[in-house]
Amino acid sequence: MINQDTIVALATPSGAGAIAVIRLSGDKAISFAEKQFKSVTNKSLAKQKTHTIHLGHIIDGERAIDEVLVSIFKNPNSYTGEDVVEISCHGSNYIQQEIIQLFLRKGCRMATAGEFTLRAFLNGKLDLSQAEAVADLISSDNEASHQVAMQQMRGGFSSEIVKLREELLNFASLIELELDFAEEDVEFADRSQFKDLIKRIQFVLKRLIDSFAVGNVIKNGIPIAIVGEPNVGKSTLLNALLNEERAIVSDIAGTTRDTIEDELVIEGIGFRFIDTAGIRDTKDVVESIGIKKTFEKMEQAQVIVLLFSAKSFKTESKRLKIEIEKIKNRFPLKPFLIIANKIDALNTSEKEHIINTLNTVQGSQYLLLSAKTREGVEALKEKLIGYVNTGTLRNNETIVTNTRHYDALLKALEEVDKVKHGLESGISGDLLAIDIRQALYYFGEITGEITNDDLLGNIFANFCIGK
Repeated sequence: MINQDTIVALATPSGAGAIAVIRLSGDKAISFAEKQFKSVTNKSLAKQKTHTIHLGHIIDGERAIDEVLVSIFKNPNSYTGEDVVEISCHGSNYIQQEIIQLFLRKGCRMATAGEFTLRAFLNGKLDLSQAEAVADLISSDNEASHQVAMQQMRGGFSSEIVKLREELLNFASLIELELDFAEEDVEFADRSQFKDLIKRIQFVLKRLIDSFAVGNVIKNGIPIAIVGEPNVGKSTLLNALLNEERAIVSDIAGTTRDTIEDELVIEGIGFRFIDTAGIRDTKDVVESIGIKKTFEKMEQAQVIVLLFSAKSFKTESKRLKIEIEKIKNRFPLKPFLIIANKIDALNTSEKEHIINTLNTVQGSQYLLLSAKTREGVEALKEKLIGYVNTGTLRNNETIVTNTRHYDALLKALEEVDKVKHGLESGISGDLLAIDIRQALYYFGEITGEITNDDLLGNIFANFCIGK
């Protein structure tokens, strides 16, 4: 798949800014840059050492387009493994396009999405899981997703897979060798050691597969549906959590006609709060659509927060219990938190009555707070972070965040389970070898030992141009 074109693209975000970086990569990157660059000290770029920076002008004939800094990275010691030139120019849209168009006219080709990183993979600078981590790192928007992407880009995940694959490959070669001496009935692969290896591989694969539950949360955030009767303070709570007037707050019931979403980062984990339309019987067509969406969002959410007004608890407690049972029966596996809002309007005995009543609701978690005064809001944040198993993150363990990796791990575990069953059943070496080869195939899919053009096309199509 490696072609000999020299590619060019804007490596920084499009739009005006203080500076912009234009990247070239390929066999002719330095020679192309040298022809269009005039150094302030008349240097020849081709004669300069790798990893050096030079001041001068990009010129088109006699016309100077901009004063720039040119960085040189000679192969193989560059990001792509090829000669790379990065031109730091002023961030004017006009200047960016003039320089890019100049190099296109001189023989460069416009880079496709992710092509620089694709070349890094094809040239052995990164394995496939590390290359995918580059995209995750670019899109990381909180501490946790950044930490996981950095660990994967440094090879933490792929090194575990490579080690397992090498050990399994070693035994596979011994099994294959036995097939060549089938008539002599000899065993080169120690079956007891092989069983121990399979048990260890199963343990690691299961740990990595289980980590995806946390990894997916870290990468995509936790969707939390805030539900309840109209005018109980859902929008006020959302505003209190976000520290801004994001949702409309009104005494008029049914103000929220659609779902409102925003994100809050708590201890490095992203939470997506969904303020939904109030649940009630209504003849209003528009509000009915909003209520229908509420149930859809509850289905999509990982955590459901039911909010009620503490002020009306005495008259509404029976109806509230029915509502709680409805939600628990409809979503029995989802974490469910009950919040009594507006406690600033209650006295001590009224608060105790709510607590005593909620204690009778089996298996429910609850909090008392005031979204208006922010009393209890921090306790709510602590409760929410408790729904995430951050232990693996704190212990710097390998966490799987990529759906493709998760799928390959599941398939690899399935094949390893077959190998274990085959060993216990005493099946012949040729049948055992088939399952081992298949497990090795799925390991190789993760790190990129085994790839195809369609797979690479799908992965790198999600990258930004210039990376």
